[in-house]
Amino acid sequence: MKTVAALCAALVGSASAFAPISQTAKTVSLNSVFDDYVGNVDLRGKEFNFDPLKLSEAYPPFVPWFREAELKHGRTAMLAVMGFIATDFIRLPGDMYSFESIPKTIDAHDALLKSGPMYQLVLWIGLWDLLITAPAVQAMGNGDREPGDYGLMMFAPKDKEGFDKKRAAELLNGRLAMIAVGGIATQSIVTGHGFPYV
Repeated sequence: MKTVAALCAALVGSASAFAPISQTAKTVSLNSVFDDYVGNVDLRGKEFNFDPLKLSEAYPPFVPWFREAELKHGRTAMLAVMGFIATDFIRLPGDMYSFESIPKTIDAHDALLKSGPMYQLVLWIGLWDLLITAPAVQAMGNGDREPGDYGLMMFAPKDKEGFDKKRAAELLNGRLAMIAVGGIATQSIVTGHGFPYV
């Protein structure tokens, strides 16, 4: 039963990285966890701690994993929003990707499952997760890296204040993109139109 509860916490927990610390749960581990994280702000820049299920208090060791999951899903959603919009205007060369074969972007998933390219995508993503994500998560668990850090810092601000501002912006953009990609898919199905989905 504990395994099921831990799995559920890991699946639901991206919001738990922003939990408030209750008066009864002020322990050293919780204070240090939340003192180290950037991103508990809303779009106005005001403090916003959100953990309605209290997962961070129930599973403090999973908090870095929750943040890693939120960052990964946010980054993927930002790419998905751009990809969803871009494919309404341009396509890859080849008959299977043409506007004649796939008139609407929303139909691409099913069409490309039938013709095969989606299986290749699953293979490459699985390979990435096996070779890159799994060791990165292990290193995060050992304290060797922060959640979401893959060492690509060439465009990062050099000062801590600027870097933290960029990290907060990435989180806010990722959260918005996660909502936006769901809205884009829903509007595309409901209206049957491409961009601007009305």
